[in-house]
Amino acid sequence: MIFRIVFLCLILLIIELYTFQVLKTLIKSKPALFSIQFISLLFLVYIVYSLMQFDRSVGQTQQMMFTMGLLLIVYVPKLILTLTLMGEDIYRLCVGSVNFFVDYDKSADFLNSRRKFVSQIGLGLAAVPFLSLIYGVTVGKYNYKVIKQRIFFPDLPDAFDGFTITQISDVHSGSFDNPEKINYAIDLVNEQNSDLILFTGDIVNTDAKEMHPWIETFNKIKKHEYGKYSVLGNHDYGEYVTWPTEAAKEDNFQAIKNLYGEIGFNLLLNEHTFIQKGEDKIALVGVENWGHNFKQAGDLSKASGQLKKEDFKILMSHDPSHWEHVVQHDDKHYHLTLSGHTHGMQFGIEIPGYFKWSLAQYVYKQWAGLYENLGRYVYVNRGFGFHAYPGRVGIMPEITVIELKKGVNVA
Repeated sequence: MIFRIVFLCLILLIIELYTFQVLKTLIKSKPALFSIQFISLLFLVYIVYSLMQFDRSVGQTQQMMFTMGLLLIVYVPKLILTLTLMGEDIYRLCVGSVNFFVDYDKSADFLNSRRKFVSQIGLGLAAVPFLSLIYGVTVGKYNYKVIKQRIFFPDLPDAFDGFTITQISDVHSGSFDNPEKINYAIDLVNEQNSDLILFTGDIVNTDAKEMHPWIETFNKIKKHEYGKYSVLGNHDYGEYVTWPTEAAKEDNFQAIKNLYGEIGFNLLLNEHTFIQKGEDKIALVGVENWGHNFKQAGDLSKASGQLKKEDFKILMSHDPSHWEHVVQHDDKHYHLTLSGHTHGMQFGIEIPGYFKWSLAQYVYKQWAGLYENLGRYVYVNRGFGFHAYPGRVGIMPEITVIELKKGVNVA
């Protein structure tokens, strides 16, 4: 941990040095220049001090999230400045080398002075993430979007044509700090009037106590005609902190599983149930967390029991890497998998129907929205809450409404 902090400090100091070069080029008043640098130093000291106070037995706190937000808001723009000036330095080095070794011009300075317009360009580029990150922590994290998705299946049982499902995922209740906004989001959930509601895991960051202030709020999610079901996410196992004993960790895990029941959801633990409508039924399968790089407690075979290939199946599996590595290749043919987990990295660019980008796509092949392979679908919810960075930029918190349709999509 100490080595990581020292390494981070070195990186931040390099960034500060380059930022100073930009400011020195643009600001001629020495008092103003050093006042800005003094404020920057205070931010750096606070960030390093807060990081050194991190207690793995406690895990993420509101102070730690504030620190992470401040770190990004202050240093991502400065990183843009640094990269801009590094690019100019490479150019200056190349020009100086040509002058010295090729043209043999010994009278010219080896490195030309910095150009003011390059610093201005860097400052303009840095303003974009600076303003975006501030928006993310003040507005974006609670800017809930209802995303509606219609999916066609040729073998959908007739009675389920037009059946609607609301999906929420990745609540991370320990991160919440605005009851009014959470009540608004719960109202949005209820306004969808879906037939069924599914919650695909991560009710807390780590500790069951995080959810206690929000139980009454989440109990306002109305009863849905065909039920309320949930599965566990990777954070629900309490594995990202150090527990005093294994017994304490197990007690917390049991308490987290109980939380789902306390807000009216039936928790499926590697098992399935049937949703009956008229004479038809579909199988709802729920597995524990299965992640390619995270805990693998999910048991698809156990959860499916005696289900047959021709049974119409909806699978809840928190981590979409489960679909990528296992589910889409399974002979039992899981028609639709609902996942979450990625949060879309809480940062990206999304123009619905045209373009979406996030760093998440370099980690997960399926990271936000609907994906299909040979008639098998996975939908990745962008998450209800937030974690680590206390904000969202471009990738907004999501309430999903999926409509099942019988037939073939001709669009």
